[in-house]
Amino acid sequence: MSDLLERLRGRGWRMTAQRRVVAEVLDGEHVHLTADEVHARAVSKLPEISRATVYNTLGELVTLGEVIEVTTDKRAKRYDPNAHRPHHHLVCAQCGAIRDVHPTGNPLADLPTSERFGFTVSDVEVTYRGVCPNCASA
Repeated sequence: MSDLLERLRGRGWRMTAQRRVVAEVLDGEHVHLTADEVHARAVSKLPEISRATVYNTLGELVTLGEVIEVTTDKRAKRYDPNAHRPHHHLVCAQCGAIRDVHPTGNPLADLPTSERFGFTVSDVEVTYRGVCPNCASA
């Protein structure tokens, strides 16, 4: 489960009503919403929140390192509050559903020195693709 609200409070982030609603919408496990989805959910909680406020707040959260911007295909960027626990993503090739996964092992260590071409590698992003149970049964 994400602890986004607690992390933001701990940082002393100014928690306006609009920022709080965006954080509440993002808080949770396996949350990977687009900005438009965040806005739609935020409006249901705070009808006067603007699309610009949602976009600005998402940008701030990414800059703070409290939310990760995820792009797994040519679809819209998604926002992942699971920013402080290393993980990869499992993506449905049909509907675009995304789940956080935590496989064992170290993918950074799995890249042989001969395949690094002199790079100092600092991060790895792995995306597993397949078909989710809902799409498989349709």
